[in-house]
Amino acid sequence: MLPTLRVGTRKGLFTFTRTAPGQWQADESVDFLAEPVSMLLRDPRDGYLYAALNLGHFGVKLHRRTPANDWEEIQAPKFPSQEDKDGPTLELLWELVPGGTDQPGKLWAGTIPGGLFVSEDRGNSWTLNESLWNRPEREQWFGGGYDQPGIHSICVHPKDSQNIRLAISCGGVWESVDGGEQWNLIGEGMRAAYMPPEQADALESQDPHRMVSCPSAPEKLWIQHHNGIFHSDNGGRQWQEITTAAPSNFGFAVAVHPNDPDKAWFIPAVKDESRVPVDSKLVVMQTTDGGKSFHSQDNGLPDCPSYDLVYRHSLDIDSSGSILAFGSTTGNLWVSEDEGDQWQCISNYLPPIYVVKLD
Repeated sequence: MLPTLRVGTRKGLFTFTRTAPGQWQADESVDFLAEPVSMLLRDPRDGYLYAALNLGHFGVKLHRRTPANDWEEIQAPKFPSQEDKDGPTLELLWELVPGGTDQPGKLWAGTIPGGLFVSEDRGNSWTLNESLWNRPEREQWFGGGYDQPGIHSICVHPKDSQNIRLAISCGGVWESVDGGEQWNLIGEGMRAAYMPPEQADALESQDPHRMVSCPSAPEKLWIQHHNGIFHSDNGGRQWQEITTAAPSNFGFAVAVHPNDPDKAWFIPAVKDESRVPVDSKLVVMQTTDGGKSFHSQDNGLPDCPSYDLVYRHSLDIDSSGSILAFGSTTGNLWVSEDEGDQWQCISNYLPPIYVVKLD
């Protein structure tokens, strides 16, 4: 099967297919043309494809496509009513992942506001995870880049589907070992410099921008945090801050090699004050030794001033670990077929890119 690259943008879902080494061909048709596509999932268990749309006044919509059929609209997650009042409004479907290989049809979704939803029937219906929603710590969560907190990272353990870890902006890292019946707030070692000094270590105030786990070593995780890069060797219970990243330890996206937990990629930017590449130079940072050192991978990236920002879901790696892709807010899309050593731009003219998925 030829690798496929799907790109969710402000104005539709674009698809590219690798036809030969170094050659990527764009599909002639664009799905959901002119509509904002905020999240994508191709379920590797059955080949179903899901696309979440954020239509503003018309709300969040969710669509599903079977391997043989056209798109169909299905039920988007919805917060239940509370004390005869409507539940909170769903602002964004921010994460969508499959359950375990032993859970056919099961999906997990993270939203803004910070709700975790589960579907047992390929998205036909959704249930809010009340156990997490009712945690008292949720009162301390707050928005980062958005006005409200949101769940953007969900890691289902590939060998134990009852073990689920998730990251919240701003609400820290959480773990369940019983399929979501109970949750524990974890994440010792992270710090939040935006909080008063006496609260910088508070677990419920952390702002992980993106969290990923290595499929072959799921106890090893990486976080691109608002205050830097963090690495865990024990399932997220303790984190070590990585201080060797250059030109910057700030950013949103992170990808980890599927077979080598010490190899990871980040795309740095200037923090807070000016969210553009450092010195207007777009680079990808790679570590191959668990964060002891980093080097920049910029072969094929622009030499001229660049102002591309890469969102947290806009960097992805394929299951082989060889092909990486990332897209930017200025609609540029890059691919590497050698773990980032050489990049090629396969489109300069896309709308702002929200999510990139390789399969």
